[in-house]
Order: sequence, then structure tokens, then C-alpha cells
Amino acid sequence: MIRSMPAVKRAAAAFTLVEVLAALTLMAIVIPVAVQALRIANLAGQVGQRKAVAARVAGRVLNELIVTGQSRGTTQNGVVQEGAQQYPWSMRSEPWPQDAMRLVTVQVTFPVQGRDYNVRLSTLMDNSTQ
Repeated sequence: MIRSMPAVKRAAAAFTLVEVLAALTLMAIVIPVAVQALRIANLAGQVGQRKAVAARVAGRVLNELIVTGQSRGTTQNGVVQEGAQQYPWSMRSEPWPQDAMRLVTVQVTFPVQGRDYNVRLSTLMDNSTQ
């Protein structure tokens, strides 16, 4: 005797409209936050990289001005080219309130994503040595 098995109804494996809407709402919240986080991380990376180059440029300019004796003037300006990026710099020399010293400061400016940043490097110099 052959026995027939009753037909088993299978539930359709699909998402309901409510589940789809909930997933879309969650994605609408998470995706902009993730994109903003990536933008901030990219900005921080670019600023860090260019700040390191600007600090190296400031050190090189400051050393050159001291060695050549040009740090005696009150202000100077220039531009240093590093790869495709230009780094404008300015030097300021002012009297130090104590002793016979001068404060020499080199400031290097660099743009990142439409905003200007800068690095300052300073040293004290004895006036009698120049």
C-alpha cells in the first residue's frame, strides 16, 4: 500500500515591506556618518603629511637664514617647492626681553582642502654672535 504524504506548505523566504523599510532607514543614517568619517580621516591624513613636510621646510629655512646671517633682518618671505606643492614661508626676528637675544620665527603655510594651515618654528639667537 502506497501512502501519500500530505503536501507541506512552505513559507516564502522573503522580506516584508516593514523589514525593507527598516533596513533602508538604517542605511540612510549609517551611510552619511560613514562617509563623513572617511572625509575627516582623509583630511587628517593630508594635514599630517603636509605638516611634516612644512616642519622640514621650516627647519631648513631657519638653518639657512641663521648660517647665512640673514636672520638679523626683521622680516623675510619666500616660497619653497616640494614636489607639486608650494610652501610659502615668512621669517620674523624680534628682540627677546631678556639678555641680548633675538627670537627668530619661521612660519610655513600650506593649504589642505581649501583651508590654510601653518607650522611655526622658533629659536633664540645671541645677538653678539652675528
